[in-house]
Amino acid sequence: MSRTSAPAPVDAAPVDSSLAHGLKQRHLSMIALGGVIGAGLFVGSGAGIAAAGPSIVIAYAISGLLVMLVMRMLGEMSAANPASGSFSVHAERAIGPWAGFTAGWAFWFLLCVAVGLEGIGAAKIMTGWMPDTPEWAWVALFMLVFCGTNLAAVKNFGEFEFWFAALKVGAIVLFLGIGVLAIVGVLPGTDAPGTANLTGDGGFMPNGTEGLVIGLLASVFAYGGLETVTIAAAESEHPVQGVAKAVRTAMWRIALFYIGSMAVIVTLVPWDDKTVVDKGPYVATLNHLGIDGAGQIMNVVVLVALLSAMNANIYGASRMAGSLVARGQGPKALGKLSGGVPRIAVLTSSVFGFGCVLLSYWRPDDVFIYLLNTIGAIILVVWIFIAVSQLLLRRRTEREAPEKLVVKMWAYPVLTWVALLGMVGIFVLMARDPGTRVQLYWTGGLTLVLAVVGYIRQTGKAKLQAGAPVDGGKDSSAVDATG
Repeated sequence: MSRTSAPAPVDAAPVDSSLAHGLKQRHLSMIALGGVIGAGLFVGSGAGIAAAGPSIVIAYAISGLLVMLVMRMLGEMSAANPASGSFSVHAERAIGPWAGFTAGWAFWFLLCVAVGLEGIGAAKIMTGWMPDTPEWAWVALFMLVFCGTNLAAVKNFGEFEFWFAALKVGAIVLFLGIGVLAIVGVLPGTDAPGTANLTGDGGFMPNGTEGLVIGLLASVFAYGGLETVTIAAAESEHPVQGVAKAVRTAMWRIALFYIGSMAVIVTLVPWDDKTVVDKGPYVATLNHLGIDGAGQIMNVVVLVALLSAMNANIYGASRMAGSLVARGQGPKALGKLSGGVPRIAVLTSSVFGFGCVLLSYWRPDDVFIYLLNTIGAIILVVWIFIAVSQLLLRRRTEREAPEKLVVKMWAYPVLTWVALLGMVGIFVLMARDPGTRVQLYWTGGLTLVLAVVGYIRQTGKAKLQAGAPVDGGKDSSAVDATG
């Protein structure tokens, strides 16, 4: 695509210039740190350990490498062109409006459903402490708090995420410190386990390659959340420097928090210990070491992780919706700014998330399950759009504005192609497994519908710009206004 054919609103999206730049570098740095520490790590990793055994470390290393490549690609594009629409904007510039429409609205849908799931998870923890209280009341309270936080100035979102992320980072650093002391045998009351748990009871790969594959699939989807930092960068004081710093430190964050945690857990606890799944691997490890109150301590940490994710996902969904509307890709009302905040988009995203919670109560056996299956592989679809966009935009940027390449993808284009092949490989693995095949079908259906709608909108606008009469000769601004 030549420079002249790129849609002008993408490069100068009004939402980016009008959003408040209230996020400080400390906010952005902690959002980047906290983005890799979620409930998927604290709780969901247990299923991966049960399937892969000690080889879960290899599974997390492989998927972590893929995520590092994706973040490097996204960082290159976001540093060159900071935008609240992040990868949606990049896909529109590189591939076309239909691609930006598809990637953006798919991600918005994912975040809104995730808000509902996180609200339900947080409510279950609260009712465990206070069993006489209804779950829906806790969900409603959390939704009101974080909707209110996101309706206010963006610095309020930044402060909430800063302290949430600080608590999560502190908890996992403490866990890793305790774990390392136990492994080397200097933690009081414990003996060094050596390699007994790594090589005994079936060996390093007790369930063979099939178990490793299941662990790999589980680990891939635990990494979701890193993309938020490139969305938030558009509202930071120094967008280019902020996103560049966040992306450059992604490698050690992933290695330390994910791969390091898995290594500590499977070294200290037998992989087939049932409490790894029932109570979560972190609680199981602390209980195994005889640390009093470990379960309640980790429940607090998981609650913080869930609330942090709710806050971040409402923010990300509202900014993505606002960016799409600013580019004529949705109902104009969603893009209206008040005090530098897209408040109608915040309300819409929150209402949709709360609607998902209601569906989980009203129709838990059908409608809600369909929603869960639909979002199953959306993050992979987004990653593919990121990789293809980077392949195309890198050459254009080198030709037109090489000074914008503050962050560069490693070994371009070889590693970009390696990442794409890895994503395709994950799709193939999902298609082979009956449990994930359904998710693949539902996600594929949603992606296809969005792509068709986006393409129809794109061709309709092209006809308008060419002067062809569409809907009685309305101009393109009328189409944008109605979405």
